[in-house]
Amino acid sequence: MRSSSVRADWPELRFADWLETRDALHLWLQIVGKVRLTLTPPVNHSWHSTFYLTARGITTSPIPHGTRSFTIDFDFVDHRLMITTIDGDRRDFALEAQSVAAFYSRVMEELGRLDLPAHIFAKPNELPIAVPFAEDQKPRPYDRDAVNRFWRALSQADRVLKMFRGRFIGKCSPVHLFWGGMDLAVTRFSGRKAPPHPGGIPNLPDRITQEAYSHEVSSCGFWSGTAPIDYPAFYAYAYAQPAGFADARVAPDSAFYSKDFGEFILPYDRVRESSSPDEMLLEFFQSTYAAAADLAKWDRAALER
Repeated sequence: MRSSSVRADWPELRFADWLETRDALHLWLQIVGKVRLTLTPPVNHSWHSTFYLTARGITTSPIPHGTRSFTIDFDFVDHRLMITTIDGDRRDFALEAQSVAAFYSRVMEELGRLDLPAHIFAKPNELPIAVPFAEDQKPRPYDRDAVNRFWRALSQADRVLKMFRGRFIGKCSPVHLFWGGMDLAVTRFSGRKAPPHPGGIPNLPDRITQEAYSHEVSSCGFWSGTAPIDYPAFYAYAYAQPAGFADARVAPDSAFYSKDFGEFILPYDRVRESSSPDEMLLEFFQSTYAAAADLAKWDRAALER
């Protein structure tokens, strides 16, 4: 039975109801993310390529282009894509049912009209099948309500992840959205080097993964689900994973270790049904981090506020 304590600010997000829209949005995010990746000076761990939450959707933050800069924003309230330049020019178009090829063509066309040409690697990353964007002519739906609910769920996760991030004074990532896996994440670092990552992520060069995990990390975040976790969930993992991590006792009781993903999982619905979602989620982030840090013997006294 669903708890009577479910609050409207933690929206329901049923995986099956918006799977096709989710997959389309994922590919659209990859196209825009690759524009930022191509034009922005590199930052370690690919932090120069990510998105950030806004009060209306998702933004690239300013992207340099010569002496100009611009942003690309997904507005999930009015459902439009907006490209805005530092010198006051703006182009926008509706987010609506369309093919990936049509979306790709429109983004590149509008960038060209703003004199902001961008030449990207025009195929998806981190997906088992990588159809070039220009060739992906399959009609794609766009469920406005589902996308808005997903963004509002992201916004709740973003808020709590920022609270958790504030507890750590060592090297730590921003809270940001990776378009490869379409997951919102924050990552803490011990400061020690890690063994080379084995790679093996579909359609992603191993060198990218190895640079991302060059040092020991404890990472947590939120994503919309990928089979066999066919529901939205929060996750937490460590690299290099210390011995005993998979068997660690973490909170709350509804969290579990997934052997398929090699990480702890807390279903989104367990959080939204809780009488105190923030408290439950912070407990999950903290207990999984503590398990990783203690088992790997991080210098917690020097790293935590």
